[in-house]
Amino acid sequence: MMKEHLIVGLDVPSLGEAEEIVEELSDRVGFFKIGLELFAAAGPAAVEMVHRHGQRVFLDLKLHDIPNTVAGAARRIAAMGVGMMTMHAMAGTAAMGAAQAAAVAAADAAGWPAPLVLGVTVLTSLNQEDLTAQNICVPVDRQVISLAGQAKASGLGGVVCAGAEARKIKESCGSDFRTVVPGIRPAWAAGNDQKRTMTPAEAIANGADYLVVVRPILAAENRREALSKILEEMRQSFYNH
Repeated sequence: MMKEHLIVGLDVPSLGEAEEIVEELSDRVGFFKIGLELFAAAGPAAVEMVHRHGQRVFLDLKLHDIPNTVAGAARRIAAMGVGMMTMHAMAGTAAMGAAQAAAVAAADAAGWPAPLVLGVTVLTSLNQEDLTAQNICVPVDRQVISLAGQAKASGLGGVVCAGAEARKIKESCGSDFRTVVPGIRPAWAAGNDQKRTMTPAEAIANGADYLVVVRPILAAENRREALSKILEEMRQSFYNH
């Protein structure tokens, strides 16, 4: 079912607002994403709330630190029972390997499956001009493929990338290496601060495993209707390809 491939972001400032969204949409969503804003406001209680409603959590904190610190954080995150978590691939192979090992060990100790640890490649709010300003003078897609390869070599199960890069990552890292694509903007939605965007249909056609959608749903006058339109677009694209 297409809902298994859809992640809705709970990018709101309070636990109460997040729970309203979960209650309204949980029957049509595979994962709920908890990012920095909600986690800063509510902490682990946000994870507990989503679990209480019988739903899976994608904890998107984008860890980026030295290996020992990242491992400690990954251990605590995995102990919460989340299904997915993120860290920056730019933290390096040692940090990614440490996070993966710590997450697996913590989940094993708790008696549940280890989370899918994802390496964040290049944020979808960045484009070639932004990378050049940071003295990264290779094309965006080459930087993304390089970081994805490092993530796989470190033992991670997938990466976060733009939709345009998903197929190249699959070709380079294998079909079982997961691609999670944010920056999803249906044709009827505003782009906001995202630069490397794709429609749901385009991302599915390009090999994305999971789509992360936030503002096109949360900002909609009718959130369930917006969600239904996105799921239908995903379904048509999947069966046409």
